[in-house]
Amino acid sequence: MAGQDLAAIGGRDKVLTLFRIKETFHFGSTPEPEEGKKRSSRESVIEPPKFWWLGKKERADEPAKYDVWAWTLGILTDPGTKTEALPALEDEGCQCLRLRVSGTVEPAMDLWFSADTHLLRRLDWRGDFYRFSEWREHDGVKYASRTVIHKLASGKPWFFHDVTGVERLAELPEGLSRP
Repeated sequence: MAGQDLAAIGGRDKVLTLFRIKETFHFGSTPEPEEGKKRSSRESVIEPPKFWWLGKKERADEPAKYDVWAWTLGILTDPGTKTEALPALEDEGCQCLRLRVSGTVEPAMDLWFSADTHLLRRLDWRGDFYRFSEWREHDGVKYASRTVIHKLASGKPWFFHDVTGVERLAELPEGLSRP
């Protein structure tokens, strides 16, 4: 299954491994910020799963590095990642094939892929689930430009995230260093 999923985004050699990302986001329970609040924006350089720089500051032990690694499907390319097929389930009317990944991430993550497109639809991890949509393409790789994070226990959304730009990088930008 992982081979089909990697092929759906453009192939193993197109996975984003070092890139700049522009994003807008807000915390809350509705797709638009609540009255009096606005979306935040940021630009990051990410080399998942180890590094994520906001400005010149590396985010250290931020678990979201692993979410991004799964979002890029880079987790499926690591030889240390173990995969286990799980029973197919439906998510909001979409039939999904599911894969549990472990060995390189703790606790294990469940990745849900559309049975029709093999694109990542959902990720369940650490008490949350992430729904991915609005697929775009950059430099031969497809990526979900919209993510909504929900609490697993209640199903309620709490974070809305939009990728407004992606740039693949050949090397770490000047001024940034790996700790």
